[in-house]
Amino acid sequence: MMRRKVTPEMEGSIHSLHIAIALLALLFVVGVGGYIFLEGYSFIDALYMTVITTSTVGYREVKPLTDAGKIFTILLIISSFGIFVFALSNLTRYLLDGIFRNAFLVRRIKRRISKLDKHVILCGFGRNGRQAARELRDHGERFVVIESDPHKLEELEDEIGDYLLIEGDATHEEVLLEAGVERAKALITTLPNDADNLLITISALQFNKDLKIISRASDEKAEKKLKRAGATNVIMSDRLGGQRMAKLVVQPDVVEFLEKIMLQSHSDVNLEEISCEEMCEMFANKSIRELGIRNRSGANIIGMKKDGEYLFNPDPDTVLSRADKLFVLGTPDQIAQMKKLLISGHL
Repeated sequence: MMRRKVTPEMEGSIHSLHIAIALLALLFVVGVGGYIFLEGYSFIDALYMTVITTSTVGYREVKPLTDAGKIFTILLIISSFGIFVFALSNLTRYLLDGIFRNAFLVRRIKRRISKLDKHVILCGFGRNGRQAARELRDHGERFVVIESDPHKLEELEDEIGDYLLIEGDATHEEVLLEAGVERAKALITTLPNDADNLLITISALQFNKDLKIISRASDEKAEKKLKRAGATNVIMSDRLGGQRMAKLVVQPDVVEFLEKIMLQSHSDVNLEEISCEEMCEMFANKSIRELGIRNRSGANIIGMKKDGEYLFNPDPDTVLSRADKLFVLGTPDQIAQMKKLLISGHL
């Protein structure tokens, strides 16, 4: 699927084509009006004379022309020649440049985006943005990418694949609205400029106060500003990179083990968050031990969020409620079995 919007060059071609069409229409209006005024022709006769004159087919005129009519016809032929050449060149450029096809596909993408709900908006397609896009795709999330650099998009044409993409500046409110920010569930902004990430955060929350926003930041001052502006989470790549390098010195195997879990292909193993909101009635107020999740599904509960607090390796006697969230480690099949168990009460 074509992913880029109509560029300024394409817009120029479309504008020129519109001018050409307008000139052709004006030519016919002047031609018909001239023959009616100078020669007293009926509308049909005037239209006929205009068509055979501008097309230079060589048919005889409806009736002999006066000298004024002959001069008018000469001027009409000369004018029509220039206008037809201009129109033909612009139409050829329009078709050869793929503008028609691109404009059609852009409208098609806009229709698809307009139907999205509870999706994710990803601002920026740099290194962090590309990694986020892969993770969202692997987890089956619906998302829209916003990127303003056309050269970057051309370089990454193959990697972008069939992503829904808007080529535009995410700091502009109209671009966020085009991405469906008022219907989205989350927004990830990975732009290198902290001020841009801050502006996107503020703008997005104006349209969707319940939006979950994950923002990149380069320093601690920007981190504080983003959190005050309403960002749910702020990621500082440099800080994480430094922590990782230090951990690789003191606990290298632990780091590599965790990275293997987090960065492993979604088809092999996954650490996933499961909400107990839809837990079946028979499991309400039952302990983890009573559920027998490990024995029945093969998945492991390695943590949970209960009453706003995080519990690591929760005690088997911990009682579950529908407000809890479980952090489960397992293969996709094992996690699917566990979800089925929680919702239906049986495998």
